[in-house]
Amino acid sequence: MPEVNTDHLDEQQVQLLAEMCILIDENDNKVGADTKKNCHLNENIDKGLLHRAFSVFLFNTENKLLLQQRSNAKITFPDCFTNTCCSHPLSHPLELEENNAIGVRRAAQRRLKAELGIPMEQVTPEEISYLTRIHYKAKSDGIWGEHEIDYILFVQKDVALNPDPNEIQSYCYVTQKELKQLLDKAAKNEVKITPWFKLIAETFLFKWWDNLSNLNKFVDHEKIHRM
Repeated sequence: MPEVNTDHLDEQQVQLLAEMCILIDENDNKVGADTKKNCHLNENIDKGLLHRAFSVFLFNTENKLLLQQRSNAKITFPDCFTNTCCSHPLSHPLELEENNAIGVRRAAQRRLKAELGIPMEQVTPEEISYLTRIHYKAKSDGIWGEHEIDYILFVQKDVALNPDPNEIQSYCYVTQKELKQLLDKAAKNEVKITPWFKLIAETFLFKWWDNLSNLNKFVDHEKIHRM
């Protein structure tokens, strides 16, 4: 694996690079584990290294979507606006369990607490709906990038927030109209958004958002959408 100097990066974020992500093949079958660092180096991604991830879309009871702006300490896609929470299940037994994606949903509960300070009892794995999966690849800069099969997770609940500033620099709840305005600004390079959020917003998000009370018809655990 290539050696990359991380001395100039945020110390807290560098520590997280030692976490063990779940390596998968293109059909989301587990094939091993590797560090978060190795999974996010373009040099490895270009050789096909692929890992399991998730994206949470949390809506309040007014049907507004919680967005976050990633902190400038983040190693990939700093300062970008994105959906509520995006991260990875880790390679340990509780988060490796695949039945109805329970391991991924446990990981989402853990990261909602770590990033946004949402108490774990406020969003349980049982309250997180697994819709479908997308497969995408994107470079953050010349060194770091993403190559993931991303589990799309929906939650609708009013929650308490206490974000970690090392993870998140700002957050807001938005209506559909407000999100469309943000996407327009991103298209003009006035703000930055993450590539996975852009892909999901341009394809599926608004259709799902219109059907928050009836998401079952969009559940598809067989297909992996290649983006």
